[in-house]
This record gives sequence, C-alpha cells and structure tokens, in this order.
Amino acid sequence: MRRDSIKKTGGRFAEIFSKYGIVIVLIGLVIVSGILSPSFLKLRNILNIFWQTSYVGIIAIGVTFVMIAGGIDLSVGSMVALLGAFAITTVNAVGDSYLGVFLAILATLGLSVGLGFATGVAITKGRIPAFVVTLGGMAIYRSLVLNFANGGVYMSNSMKYSSMGMSFVLGMPLPMLVFIGYALLAHIILNNTKFGRYIFAVGANETASFYSAINVDWVRTWTYVISGISVAISGILLSSMMGSVSSSSTGNGFELDAIAAAVIGGTSLSGGKGSIFGTFFGALILGVINNMLVMLNVAVYLQGMVKGLIIIGAVLLQNLSKE
Repeated sequence: MRRDSIKKTGGRFAEIFSKYGIVIVLIGLVIVSGILSPSFLKLRNILNIFWQTSYVGIIAIGVTFVMIAGGIDLSVGSMVALLGAFAITTVNAVGDSYLGVFLAILATLGLSVGLGFATGVAITKGRIPAFVVTLGGMAIYRSLVLNFANGGVYMSNSMKYSSMGMSFVLGMPLPMLVFIGYALLAHIILNNTKFGRYIFAVGANETASFYSAINVDWVRTWTYVISGISVAISGILLSSMMGSVSSSSTGNGFELDAIAAAVIGGTSLSGGKGSIFGTFFGALILGVINNMLVMLNVAVYLQGMVKGLIIIGAVLLQNLSKE
C-alpha cells in the first residue's frame, strides 16, 4: 500500500511538472537571482528583462511553428538585420510622417511574407533540406545588408519611427506588450484552428498526414511565412528602438537564442511537439539567465557557452522524459 501511494505521489508530481515545469523553473530562477542580487527584483530591472527578451521571443514564436512542423530556420538572425534595414531605408525615402511609418511597416511585412514563402517553396518543392536552405538564407541576407551599407550602419532620419520603439503603453514598453499579444494570438492559431492541428500532424508523421489528405507542402510553407512575419515584427521594433541597424552585428546570434527558447519550452527538434506558452516562458528564462550573468559580471564571451549547455540540457531532458 505504501509503495502504491509513493507511486501515485510520484506520478502526480511528474504530471504537474510536465505541465508547469517551465513556470516552476522560471520562478526558481527568479528567486535564486533575487537572492544573489537584490537589485534583480526591482520593477525597472524586470521590465528591462521583458523588454530585451521581447525581440528574440517574438522570433522564437515563429520558429516554434517551423519546428513543430518538423523544420528549422537558421536565417532569422540575418533576416532581422535585412528587414530592419529595409524598414529604415523605406521610412527615410517616404518621409517623416505617420503615413510614412505605416507604409514602411506594411512594406516590411510584405517583404517578410515573400522571403518566408520563397524559403518554404525551396524546401517543399525544391526538396532541399531546411538546414541547407536556411543556412544559405543566413549568408545571403547578411551579405545583402553588408553590401548596401558598405559594412556600415543604416540610420533612421524619422523621429516618429524611432520614437515608436521607445514608447510605453500603460507604463509598459511597447515591445513587451507586442510580445505578450503576439504570443496569445499564436497560441490561439496553433491550438484552436484546423491549420494548427495540421502543423502538429505534419511534424508528428508526414506520411500519415499525406494519406489523411493534408497538404503537407502547403502547411510547411506557411510555417516559414509565419516565421518571416515574426522576424519582421521583431526587426521593426528593434530598428525603431535603436534608430539604426548595424549591417555586421544586428541580429547576430538571434537564431541560436530563438531555437534555445523553443527547445527550453518543450518544442521537439524532431517535430510534432511544442507550445507557444512554453516558448514564451523559455524566452523569459533565457532573459533572466542573461541578466544574471551580466549582474554577476560573467564574461560576455562565456554567455554563448551557457546558452549552448542549456540547449543540450533541454534536449537531454526531452529524451529522458520520452524514455
């Protein structure tokens, strides 16, 4: 009887942790960080973490769609620089007005849809591995940004565009609110629509999905379109906040952070499993860790190592949970 009760308790604990483990880990990190550095828990620092996390978090949401469908997108970092530079160039050409800012945003979103669709078609119709296509995209996008700026910086001449990225709504940074709102919208699409169910089905079993009359190529292509739109939103917010885009450094490492956030949140690298809320909290965990590394004066060059270990550890935990 005692063994049965222990097993039931262990089973309940495992069930609770499988559902809310990511939140428990985040709360634990916040508590430990607050103990190590009391200034960590100040409202200004918490908002700062949310603010800095939003740019990668929005991209990670798009990458989650791609990964659940069984794909990968390594081009998002370079695409951030390209779309941010395009937005700045467009608003400079149109003029410093609200209409000009709106047109620049609309044009950037349009370009992101085109890039995402082209990537999806190359993978699905060209039968080229997603790793190869997006790795090539990473090189192409960065090369274009560097070429048109001669390795320099794209500067915004529009005060209205620049002020958008630094604005607050109800005392909270605009990127933070966009991140939260976008996560809610993505969650609804993924969990409450036929398209969302198709994404899970394609990632779990492509052959079975094909014989179930699901257009596998169409589903996969549109996950890359969603990824492109996510990058555009992040690129617009980031470039408007900075008022510039560095052709050589903007977006560097974003692909690693986005994939790490998704994997930490429970998204499987083999497809068929994942959640938007998991990715949301995974991005926040990365943000908390980055913030604590800075507060503890850990060398900047070691932060990439920490992220790499986190990715490996998260995948290892996924494998152990499967077993």
